Amino acid sequence: MTRFALTIEFDGRPFMGWQRQDHGPSVQAAIEDAAFAVTGEDAVVHGAGRTDAGVHALAMRAHLDIAKPIAAFRLMEALNARLRPDPVAVLACEAVADDWHARFSCVGRAYEYRIVNRRAPLTWEKGLAWQVARPLEVAAMQEAAAVLVGRHDFTTFRSAHCQAQSPEKTLDRLEVTRAGDRVFVAAAARSFLHHQVRSMVGCLALVGQGQWTPEDMRAALQAKDRAALGLNAPPDGLFFVRAVYPGDGISD
Repeated sequence: MTRFALTIEFDGRPFMGWQRQDHGPSVQAAIEDAAFAVTGEDAVVHGAGRTDAGVHALAMRAHLDIAKPIAAFRLMEALNARLRPDPVAVLACEAVADDWHARFSCVGRAYEYRIVNRRAPLTWEKGLAWQVARPLEVAAMQEAAAVLVGRHDFTTFRSAHCQAQSPEKTLDRLEVTRAGDRVFVAAAARSFLHHQVRSMVGCLALVGQGQWTPEDMRAALQAKDRAALGLNAPPDGLFFVRAVYPGDGISD
């Protein structure tokens, strides 16, 4: 039995999310079905994180165990051939130690949220970014983002369906930048609560539009109450960017 680590890119629009579900297609199921077609084995694919419906990934990490003798490059090529036409691609594949786990060995996760700040409708980016028509003041958004960095009880920014044992998380990074009419929100932490990034981005957008102040963000955080949330951003603009493991030499 060989454990293979995969690096996966996917467009989340056709899927109900990462995790296999009974009521619709998932990224996990697409890869597991491809693995069965290649090896004849019912391999379970474990991901570094679970993404919601419509959320994308630039470099999701995952692993699966295969009994059939097969080289990593050949497995990657065969999986990609079987995954077509689904918008899922295995970017890298390597054999790893039996105790390496895509989820439990992971010490950091990074997301990027993409906003297109313009009045004209989206064309090719529809479903790949959140359009906010009203002008966003990035300096105010960055000031509000700084309020959330550190260890806090993020109950306000946590989905009611979140299964995490504790609402406390340490947010290592939350930065807002602009490039033309694109606004990017970068978030990094060891782990996130369900909907945490989308909820933080939604409230940052309220600050950027002048509907909230940075102090309103602080009040929402201190409320520790989901009812205090101002806005949950849509999944369209959210990308899983990176999973970090010991020895990677990456701090966030």
